Amino acid sequence: MLYSFLKICLWLYIPVSLVLFAFMWYAYRVNARRAANDPQKRDYHPAAVFFFPIWPLWIAVLISLFILRALAYGVFLILFTFALIVIRKPFIFIWLEKVALNVGNKLLRANMLIFRLFFPRPATQGI
Repeated sequence: MLYSFLKICLWLYIPVSLVLFAFMWYAYRVNARRAANDPQKRDYHPAAVFFFPIWPLWIAVLISLFILRALAYGVFLILFTFALIVIRKPFIFIWLEKVALNVGNKLLRANMLIFRLFFPRPATQGI
């Protein structure tokens, strides 16, 4: 059902975008023929006409991604709350502490290696 709806939307999008593309191209040509001192003349970039068929699809994709992220966030909140209520032992926090310490120690070692490459320890002189 969703597939048929999207198919209809895309088949309607193509002729509508072609008609709007023709309108924009005509307005661009009329504007380009106007005199330089005409107060109605605007400075439009030619690429603005060709950019039009892309942005409605891009907006639809961004709205869809936003809805999917909101749903995923809601599911995560519900599952996390359920896990905290049902499972009394805070295994998530224990696991998070282990992961944070492991990653933090590796990053500290890497940073110290880079630091020692650029700022070596001064050589000690024995007497």
